[in-house]
Amino acid sequence: MCIDHIGLSVSHYKTSKEFFCSILEPLGIQLITETHGWAGFGKDAKPSFWLGEKIPVQQGMHLAFVAENREQVRQFYQAALAAGATDHGAPGIREYYHPNYYGAFVIGPDGHNIEAVCHQPEA
Repeated sequence: MCIDHIGLSVSHYKTSKEFFCSILEPLGIQLITETHGWAGFGKDAKPSFWLGEKIPVQQGMHLAFVAENREQVRQFYQAALAAGATDHGAPGIREYYHPNYYGAFVIGPDGHNIEAVCHQPEA
């Protein structure tokens, strides 16, 4: 990955933190730390995705999270819908990107397009 970390401004910290805790858990991404009003999510004790309540809130962001397999993409999608996200593309192959691009898309609390994607063939 070429980015060390990224921060996202959100309109409601608690709502967004709970939402991302729910949707990222199936991908093995956890809340690692909270500091100075920011929540850091990641793997292996390294927070690489941060969110915090700040004005202005970014608009129209697209966030794509890596899934290790297609089942994780499906679990992400179900968790996101259960957490209140809006469907923006059910899990499936997106051949126009490449033959093994398997992704699912939802719209989160602040209107961001959030995706889980697996680039591996079905096991």
